[in-house]
Amino acid sequence: MNIDSIHNGIVLDHIKAGKAMEIYTFLGLDALDCSVAIIKNAPSKKQGRKDIIKIDSEMALDLNILGFIDPAITVNVIKDGELVEKKHLKLPKQIRDVLKCKNPRCIASVEQELPHVFVLTDKKKAVYRCLYCETKAE
Repeated sequence: MNIDSIHNGIVLDHIKAGKAMEIYTFLGLDALDCSVAIIKNAPSKKQGRKDIIKIDSEMALDLNILGFIDPAITVNVIKDGELVEKKHLKLPKQIRDVLKCKNPRCIASVEQELPHVFVLTDKKKAVYRCLYCETKAE
């Protein structure tokens, strides 16, 4: 298989195997007017298998969403064919309007204007709970 290198853009590396399509959807990459390559189940020395996404365009990324989906992702920024920045992600302390609270009595479910905010309560198990009613995110 041969996938060209990118001149200006972003490479999302070290994605947990099988998560690339979820990230593709969350980031809305289908709406881009550029080349996007998804490499699934690539061999990895550290992980065994990994996914990679190459985006042949510069774009703003929500690092909190990426960190929530998979904190092991590495974001590589490419300019003029050279790696200029490498970002390592971590679990965000708070996520907003990514998940919806499942509790029908939660104020965020009742009041349409309120954002759905979840707070990291257990870093080891990556557990998030609703800011308003403390319902565990699923």
